[in-house]
Parts: sequence; structure tokens; C-alpha cells
Amino acid sequence: MMGFDLSRRLVAEALGTAMLVATVVGSGIMAASLTKDVGLALLGNTLATGAILIVLITVLGPISGAHFNPAVSLIFSISRSLPKRDFGGYVVAQIVGGVIGTLAAHLMFDLPLIELSTKVRTGGAQWFSEGVATFGLVATILAGIRFEQKAVPWLVGLYITAAYWFTASTSFANPAVALARSLTDTFSGIRPIDLPGFWMAEIIGAVAALSLFTWLLAPGASSTVSSEAKL
Repeated sequence: MMGFDLSRRLVAEALGTAMLVATVVGSGIMAASLTKDVGLALLGNTLATGAILIVLITVLGPISGAHFNPAVSLIFSISRSLPKRDFGGYVVAQIVGGVIGTLAAHLMFDLPLIELSTKVRTGGAQWFSEGVATFGLVATILAGIRFEQKAVPWLVGLYITAAYWFTASTSFANPAVALARSLTDTFSGIRPIDLPGFWMAEIIGAVAALSLFTWLLAPGASSTVSSEAKL
């Protein structure tokens, strides 16, 4: 990642987040227009999102790290994998990219550029779900990088595909994507007033995963286990 200058990394983050949001919003619009079955529509939305994540992380990961998510950038900044001076730029790029993704989806389906969402997503169960979803995402990334780095695109894509279905919130797990989805009054939207609860839960989940997995994956832990096994 560090082989590319900051401007290229920021463009990659903006582009990746834009493509991700365009896929989430666009596939939601398409699915809802093709079927009245909410479960089937969610399945279509899920498969498209999981698939695009695999593609985007594979092709843009070598440039920027393919965060596309302020919560992920935060944990990499805390762990010093991302220079702290670059953190703000990453977040701005992700937010701008997310908004562009919503605009692009609306243009593709001939909708008004911006429609504030009226879809209610709030309450303790939703917030807890977002904490769990983001915890799992960060855990998947950290453990994947440690043990099977080349598989990270697939691991993240498969995790989000699963989390769409086992969380009550359908696993936003991303503050920038949540913000972008507040600008669409379609299948994947969220009311702007509901964003703070989601953001807080996502950050808490991300930091909790970093705390646990910093200990769980600590250097030397595996060699200690091996030594104990020999005894």
C-alpha cells in the first residue's frame, strides 16, 4: 500500500466506496423493482454486495488497502498500519465516494439525485446488531491479514454476505456507507436521524474487535502454544 502516494490512495478509497455504495443502492432498487418479495429482494441485494466487495478489495487493495470504511481506517490508524496524518483524508475520501455512489445509482435508475430516506432503522436491537456486524468485520480483516492475507477479499465478501442475514440491521458496518444510504429513499435507505446510533455502534464494535484481536493475535502467542504442546 505504501508504494503509492497519498493522492492515488485517496482516489482509490473514493472510487472503491463509490462503487460499493452504487452496488448496494443500485441492486436494492433493481431487486425491489423486480419482486415484491422482501426476502428475495434482500437476497439479490446481498449477493451483489458480497460480490463487489471481493472485486474491489482485490483490485484496489494493493493501492490503498481497500478500507472503504471509516471504522476500518480508524482501527488501522490506532494500530499504526495507517499513518495518523492520512486518517482524515481517508475518511473524507470515503464519505465523498459514498455520496457519489448514491448519486450514480439514482442517475442509473432515473431517480432524483438526492432523496432523504424515510426508512426507519433504530432501536437497541438495530444498534447492537451494528456493533456485532462491525466487530465481526474487523475481526475477519485482522485475522485474515494475519493468517491468510490473499484470501481477505473473499473473507470480507463472504462475511458481509452472511451478516446481511444474521443481523437485524442487515449489517451496514460502515459509517460512510450508512451516511450515503441516508440520501436514498429506496430499498437500502436509512433515515438521517437514525445515523448517530448506527455510527456509535459501529465505532464501538470496531474498537472492541481491535482490542480483543490485538491480544488474541499477539506476536509470540502461537509459538508459546507450540512450546506448551511439546511439553
